[in-house]
Amino acid sequence: MSILINKNSRVLVQGITGHQGQFHAKQMKKYGTKILAGVTPGRGGLNVDGIPVYDSVGQAKKKHDVNSSIIFVPAPFVKDSAFEAIDAGMDPVVIITEHVPVHDTIEVVNYAKKEGVCIIGPNTPGIISPAKSKIGIMPSHIFKKGTVGLVSRSGTLTYEIVDSLTKGGFGQSTALGLGGDPVVGLSFIDVLNSFEKDEETDAMVLIGEIGGNAEEVSASYIQKHVSKPLVAYIAGINAPKGKRMGHAGAVIAGKTGTAISKIEAFEVVGVPVAKLPSEIPKLLKEAV
Repeated sequence: MSILINKNSRVLVQGITGHQGQFHAKQMKKYGTKILAGVTPGRGGLNVDGIPVYDSVGQAKKKHDVNSSIIFVPAPFVKDSAFEAIDAGMDPVVIITEHVPVHDTIEVVNYAKKEGVCIIGPNTPGIISPAKSKIGIMPSHIFKKGTVGLVSRSGTLTYEIVDSLTKGGFGQSTALGLGGDPVVGLSFIDVLNSFEKDEETDAMVLIGEIGGNAEEVSASYIQKHVSKPLVAYIAGINAPKGKRMGHAGAVIAGKTGTAISKIEAFEVVGVPVAKLPSEIPKLLKEAV
């Protein structure tokens, strides 16, 4: 089985009548994802590419028994939308929106944990289980069904590395982006733990970047709890000190969060670290 989503995921699109919501709802549906309904308050009764639109998540769930949600609403309304999805039992809730106020994200993540709901994001490309379901904005043509689980802090790097994996003969079981914000719903450890338990995942790829200590913490976890082959890549080796590189979470403070410190943490526990994204398939072949 894949992690978090599968071919039976029944998806609701919150903010479906906006430009991004409309476009990606159509793309997900085209991929084969079961996009059953959309929600935009005040737009109930409309439809997008044959997808019925409702005024609330509760109305959509009552009609279609949706169990997962993807959110495209503007940042100031994400908290209310996420709470509505959590209260309706959506799981996972994928938050694509960027620039969500940090205090709002903290409230959403804490409430989701209390209710036992998985939040992916904010500021994430989403999650895909190739040939089964896609709840996100990834370019689906680069993905291929396989047994490599991939978790990343960077959307763009995810696409580049997945493309290299696919061309190198490695399909993916599940690939997901944690999100580029300082506070996100999932950690590397959460995802690695799921991949370790997943019968369809034989190896893993972890894509990190400068800022924070998530990679260093996950290295310690890997040493004790991960038995499957794992290859890593850390972006930002040439980033100037003190610079924020793209993501709000990519901020270096002293020695903590540097690319060097992260690479060393992985190498100490025996995880091969690629110097370039294109090296990952080669390292994976050596590791499996």
